[in-house]
Amino acid sequence: MRIIHLTKETKNNLLQDLLKRSPNNYGQYESIVADIIEQVKTRKDDAVKEYTKKFDKWDTDSLSLQVTREEIDEAYTKIDAPFIEVMKKSAENIRVFHQKQLHNSWFEPKTDGTILGQKITPIAVSGVYVPGGKAAYPSSVLMNVIPAKVAGVPKIVMTTPAGPDGKVNPGTLVAASIAGVDEIYKVGGAQAIAAMAFGTETIPKVDKITGPGNIFVALAKKACFGYVSIDSVAGPSEILVLADETATPRYVAADLLSQAEHDELASAILITTSMDLAKAVSAEVDKFLKELSRAEIISKSLDNYGYILVAESMDDAIDAANEVASEHLEILTKDPFAVMTKIQNAGAIFLGEYSSEPLGDYFAGPNHILPTNGTARFFSPLNVDDFLKKTSIISYSREALEAVHKDIELFAGREGLTAHANSIKVRFES
Repeated sequence: MRIIHLTKETKNNLLQDLLKRSPNNYGQYESIVADIIEQVKTRKDDAVKEYTKKFDKWDTDSLSLQVTREEIDEAYTKIDAPFIEVMKKSAENIRVFHQKQLHNSWFEPKTDGTILGQKITPIAVSGVYVPGGKAAYPSSVLMNVIPAKVAGVPKIVMTTPAGPDGKVNPGTLVAASIAGVDEIYKVGGAQAIAAMAFGTETIPKVDKITGPGNIFVALAKKACFGYVSIDSVAGPSEILVLADETATPRYVAADLLSQAEHDELASAILITTSMDLAKAVSAEVDKFLKELSRAEIISKSLDNYGYILVAESMDDAIDAANEVASEHLEILTKDPFAVMTKIQNAGAIFLGEYSSEPLGDYFAGPNHILPTNGTARFFSPLNVDDFLKKTSIISYSREALEAVHKDIELFAGREGLTAHANSIKVRFES
C-alpha cells in the first residue's frame, strides 16, 4: 500500500479522491434508470417481467415473481444446520440491540388546559432490497428487516434478483424467514426499486425502501425519493483504521482487507502516528494478497482508494479521521476509549484489537447499514426510528388559548397572513 505523510494538502487530495466514489457522480446512468422507472410506473408487471428476462435471464412466464413457501422450505434443506443456528444467534443480537432504541408516545397535560405530546406509529409497509449479483448477503437481510420488526411494521416486502434458474440464493431466503419477511419477490435492479415505489399488479407499494445495491439501485432509490422514503443513497464500502505504535500490524492489515474485498471502489485507509507500523502493515498486506481468494479485487481497490497516512501526532490523525467521516472506524491505540471521545464523525466505531469490523457486519447487534462517502457527518446507521413516524399532538382549552391569542395574532400579522390571524381571532369575538 502507498505510504504518505499526512499534511493539509495530502488530506485534501484524499477527501477529493474519495468523493469520486459517490453515486452522485454517475450521472451517465441516470437516463437509463429514469426510463426503467417510467416503464415500471406505467406498464407495471409487464415491464418488471421484461426487465427481469433481459437482465436476470430467467423465464418469468413459467415461474411466479413471488417466492413460494415451498421455495423457502427448499432453501432450508440447502443450508447447513450450523449456519442456520449462527443466523438465529445473530438475529437475536440484532433484535436485542434495536429494542433499546424504542421510544414511547408521550403526552404532557398542564394545569392551564394545554396538552402537548407526540404519537409514535410504525410505517405500514416496509420494502427491503437485497442484492444477488456478485455475492449474496444474508446478513443484510437481518440488518434491514429486524429493526422494522422491532418498530412494529405490520408488513415487510423484500425484492431480490433470482439466478437464471429462477431461484433465489437459499441463504437469502433462510435469513428472510428468520427475520420475519412477509412477502418476497424475485426482482432485482432499478426495476425492483420502481416496483416497490409505485406498486404493480403483483408487488405492493411500500412506504420506505432500505437496503444496499449497485449503482443502478442507488440511482433508482435517489430518483424515487419523495414518492417513497429511503434509507440513503449508499456508496461503496469503506474502513478507516486509527492506530499508534501499539497496534498489531497483521491485525491492521487483515482489517483493511476485509473491506477492500467488497469491490474495486471500496476504500481502506490507515492513519497512524508510527512509520514503523505503516511499513509493517504494508508488508503484511502483500503477504495476505498471496493467499486471499479475492486478491484481484482487493488489489484494484487498494490501488484506487487504499492509503496509509503517517501523522505527526494523534490529534492530527483524529482531525483527519473526523474529516473523512468513515463508514467503519477502528481505533487500535493504547487507550482506544480516550481516542473515541474525540471522534465526532463515523458510522460505527470499533474499539480495541478484538473488535474487528466483521464483528459488526455479522454478529454484535448494532446495524451494519451505515452512512458512506462522508455522510456520517449528518447521517446515522439504520435504526428503529427509520421505521417510525412521529406525529405532534396539540390540544388547548378556551382558557389556555385566550391567554395567548393576541401573541399568535401579532405573529401571523407580521408575516402578512391575515387568515391565520383571523382563525384565532374569531374564537374571541364579542
